[in-house]
Amino acid sequence: MTALEARRPVGFSRLAGLALIVLLGFALSGCGINNIPTFDEKAKATWSEVLNQYQRRADLIPNLVETVKGFAEQERKVLTEVVEARAKATQTKLPSDVLTNPEAFKKFQEAQSQLSGALGRLLVVVERYPDIKSNQNFLTLQSQLEGTENRIAIARRDYIDAVRVYNTELRTIPGRWWKALLYPGSQPLETFTVEPEKTETPKVKF
Repeated sequence: MTALEARRPVGFSRLAGLALIVLLGFALSGCGINNIPTFDEKAKATWSEVLNQYQRRADLIPNLVETVKGFAEQERKVLTEVVEARAKATQTKLPSDVLTNPEAFKKFQEAQSQLSGALGRLLVVVERYPDIKSNQNFLTLQSQLEGTENRIAIARRDYIDAVRVYNTELRTIPGRWWKALLYPGSQPLETFTVEPEKTETPKVKF
């Protein structure tokens, strides 16, 4: 047997071993080994968009209040409610584990729900003042607010769906197996559970 012939089995074995590793990697990938971290990152990304849209709404409110205040000084109570609700919503401290912390998540929901309610009451008050409804600054803010509320609804919907996929993966096979073997620290994520009437978009029709 020549030296070349003697080396062939060794080279062949290495090539076969490499091919086996590649095939095993594809097989594991097809079995969902990466689903839990993938779905977790997707849910967290959609949560960031929820926060982004809520912040956008909060940024619009000071100008909205200033515009309305000049026309409806006597509606001080409603304006105060909006300002206070905004302050509470923006000052709510979110712990790093908010998505797996039911109490913290509930506080966040409640603060945003109170702000939605206060905005809704303010917009109802505006109906009494034709001068406000025809003011160009108010019309611009009203349009931006309406667009933001729509974005909030979409972002919240996407988050709810991402959490549904992630939580389902943790509870079903083979996800349950992968969680036990590789991702024991993975926990179900919280989702929006407030009453439907509290999450309705404030009416902004004029």
